[in-house]
Order: sequence, then C-alpha cells, then structure tokens
Amino acid sequence: MSTPRRTSTPRPASGSPATRVAFVGAGPGDHSLLTVRAAELLAAADAVVVDDAATEALARQYGRPDVTIIETSDGDRTNALTHASWAKLVARAATQVGKDAAREGRGGGLLVRLMTGDPTAFHGLAAELSASHKAGHTTEIVPGVSTSTGVAAYAGIPLTSRESGSVHIVDAGASSADWSGGVGEATTVVVLGDADQLADGLERLLEAGRDADTPVALTENATTTDQRTTTSTLADAPELLRAGDLRPEAALVGATVPLRDEMSWYETKPLFGWRVLVPRTKDQAGATIDRLAEYGARGETVPTISVEPPRTPQQMQRAIKGLVTGRYEWVGFTSVNAVRAVREKLEEIGLDVRAFAGLKIAAVGGVTCDALREMGLEPDLVPSGEQSAKGLLEVWPAYDEVLDPINGVFLPRADIATDTLVAGLQDMGWEVDDVTAYRTVRAAPPAVEIRDAIKQGAFDAVIFTSSSTVRNLVGIAGKPHPTTVVACIGPATARTAEENGLTVSVIAEEASSDSLVDGLAAYGRQMRAAALEAGEDVRRPSDRRPVRSRKAR
Repeated sequence: MSTPRRTSTPRPASGSPATRVAFVGAGPGDHSLLTVRAAELLAAADAVVVDDAATEALARQYGRPDVTIIETSDGDRTNALTHASWAKLVARAATQVGKDAAREGRGGGLLVRLMTGDPTAFHGLAAELSASHKAGHTTEIVPGVSTSTGVAAYAGIPLTSRESGSVHIVDAGASSADWSGGVGEATTVVVLGDADQLADGLERLLEAGRDADTPVALTENATTTDQRTTTSTLADAPELLRAGDLRPEAALVGATVPLRDEMSWYETKPLFGWRVLVPRTKDQAGATIDRLAEYGARGETVPTISVEPPRTPQQMQRAIKGLVTGRYEWVGFTSVNAVRAVREKLEEIGLDVRAFAGLKIAAVGGVTCDALREMGLEPDLVPSGEQSAKGLLEVWPAYDEVLDPINGVFLPRADIATDTLVAGLQDMGWEVDDVTAYRTVRAAPPAVEIRDAIKQGAFDAVIFTSSSTVRNLVGIAGKPHPTTVVACIGPATARTAEENGLTVSVIAEEASSDSLVDGLAAYGRQMRAAALEAGEDVRRPSDRRPVRSRKAR
C-alpha cells in the first residue's frame, strides 16, 4: 500500500508579500472572445505581462488607466530555456507587484499573465506556474478560446464530421512533434506555427504518409477583420507558403476543409475587411463602430468637429431656468450634442429631468431620441418622414390660442444651425427662443498618414452623420477618393456631400447610425454579388480602381 506524498504550501520569500497571479487566455485575436472572468481580472490587475502587440492592446483596452504593462523580451517559446527565463520574469513581476501593493497599504496585488489563445496549450504554463508557486504566490488559470478552435470556427471549417471523427493538433515548431498521428484519412490535423514552420510541418506530414490530395486551409490574421483563408492541397501548400505571399498562423488539413464552401460565415459578411472612415470622435462613434464590426468592417474615427460651450452662457442659463418657470410649452432637440449640452447645464444649475415636467419634447430623429431616452425622457414628437429639421417642421402642430396655454418654444442648437426650423415655427404662431447651446469648431487635421489614406482610396467607405462632418472632413483632410463609398444619414447631408463633389451611394432609410450602417451593408452585398456575377475577385472597393458608384437605398 503506497503512502500518500505530503506537500507543503510554499511561503513567500522574506519581504515579498504574496501576490495573486492569474494566467489568462486572451483568445485567438478577436477581442470579443475574451471571457467574462478574463475581463474582470484585467480590470482589477496592477500589472499585466504580455507576449506581443495584440495582447498588449487587449490589456490596455480592459485594464485600468494606470496598469503596468510588462513586455516579455523574447517571442520564441519553443525550448525549455526560454520557458525557464519567462517563468523567472513572471515570478519577479509578481513579487514586485506584491511589494508595491503592500507599500500602498493594499496587501497583495494582482498580476495577470496574458497568453494568446488558451494558457494550457502551447505555452510555458507549467514552468511559469511552478515558479510563481515556489515564490509563494497564489495562482489561478483562466481558460481562453484556443487558437486551434478559434481559427477553425472563424474559417467556417468544423474540426470533426461524420467522416472525420478525430483531431490531431501539432506545434510545427516543436522538434518532438508527432506527425504519425495525423496520417489517417479520418483525422483532421491542425498545424500551428509561422509560415516557414507550417511549410516544413506539412511536408513532414506528407512524408509520414498523408495523402497528397488532402485539402488544406491556410488562415492568416485569424478571427480579425483582416482574416483571409486560402485553400490548397497538402502537396501544393508548402510551395504557397514559401512564396512569401501568405503569413498564416495555422493550417487545417483534412476532409472537413471543403465544408467551408457552405459553412463560411465570417469572411462572407457583407462588409468583411472593409476599412470604414467615421468622421466623429471615439465617444460619439462607439455604437457605429460596434455595428460596423457586426458586418465585418473595421471602423476608424477621425474627429472633424470639436464641440465647445457657447461664448456667452447667460442665454442658455436663462432658457434652462425658463423650463421650470413656465416659459415654454415645447423643447425641440435637433442633435445629440444639444441633448448633452442641456443635460450638462441642468446638472450645473442643480436641476434634473424633473425640469421637463409638463413640457412637450420634440426630437429630430433616432439618434437624438436615443440620447433623450438615456436621459430618462421620451419624445412626444418625431418626424414620420425625413428625419431632419425640415421633417420635424412638417409634423409640428401650429400654435392654437385655445389649446395651447403657452406659445414658447425652446430650441437649444449649435451656433451654425440653419434658420429653417425657427422661421417655420414662427410662421405657425410660436414664439421661439433660438439658443446657442454649443459651438462647433473645426477639428485639427488628422495625421498625414490618415490624410493620404483618405485621398488615395485606402478607406473603402466613409459615413457622414451631418452636413458639418462633410464640410469639415473635406476642409481638414481633402475629398475622399472616388472609389470610396460615400454613405449619408439623410437627404440634407447627401446634398452637402454632392455640393462638395462627392458621389453619394447610400442614404439611410431613417436618420440613425444603425440604419446608416445597415444601408452600407446592403450596398456591400450588392457590390459583392455584382463582382461575383462578373467573375471578379473584388472583396472591397479599395481592391480596384476606378469603380462606378451605384445608388442604393
């Protein structure tokens, strides 16, 4: 009868407070694949140890503003010496985090070791975990979506099927890799490594006895909007890899590869790989960027407008106080910035949404309505047709001396707003306080690289949400290239774009960012279908010069 082996819990080194060390899987590339637990730990981490630029970007996205990023000095993790050196780095970092936390009176700190894919697969987890344990630090392992499964899923290739029931995963850079396990026709082989390693590995698989005609899928930039999958055979794939045009991180080999023809879902998105210019600030464009990503596009913001307070705030202050003193019957909002300006002024004075009690609220369109609802207000009047100042005027009721006890209307607007709405309301008998709630100032020109990309057609599309964004983008960066698809939120914005020499291809069905992006996606489907029908391999507008614009609504 064997005697159970006794283990002891390591104690922290003298003067080194115990630290929590979490080994966290970052997933294969798509930041949205990060687990909830991983996001929680990154948000709480004092320091994060990263392998490369991708994991560093993830750490900065989810980490605290003051988080310490520790970069490893060597990306080669294929030998024990490297694993040992990285293990020492992690242990030293954990000890330092603990000391810093204790000095600040916080006890032990938290170090996150962020690893691509899943920490347990093809990483030096054993060495780093052992070193942390010996140093007396408590540890945690958070699984992530593995590179193997992530690449296969986003390429639209199942790892198993009824005819292929087993999976063999090989690190092509490992000298001890077993290729014999992937010879059977019923086995799907996942080969990981850089292009040269994949070429060598596939040749070794061929030498081990796998059929030369076995389908192979080579995927680069997996799970990102730059993903591209190329199919070949086991005999031809090594030559493709050595030609230098492909830089994949993985190769899938087996009978399930052809299923990609009907199961591909990611690279067939209507805007997949498109680079879309969004002339707004990051704070304003968050929802738009997310919706573009749903269609496979990468949105990039370029601020064209800087919103500043009015030069003389007294008029705005009087109007806000007039809300509670009964001066107005209506408040009309024509932009998100107007909603924000009123909200900030209410808070400054010490008021809240109760100041709107008994008032009727008009809003120009969907985006403005959303901003009001976030504030806790539901609009009473929204255009049923064109969502613009003109459309709002068409549905606004005329003043009635019998039905309307007050004839005052408060319009908080930009300093550059047109007089269409004001004049129309006055003609209907309303007394309008047209108040400058904010000023719009043209932003500084973007970096020269962005200006060149705009002019040379590197952007596949640009989406304009107002006439001022059109004028200001052209003013600070020049006109977008003729191949760039121009999408506008409404007719007024489209007219401004055309006045500035642009061809408008997409006009949103309603004045909302969601509708605008949906319209762009519909145009992308049309463009792709036309290219396929013509036998062209055109994935994005920037793939060809020139292109004829077509109207899509």
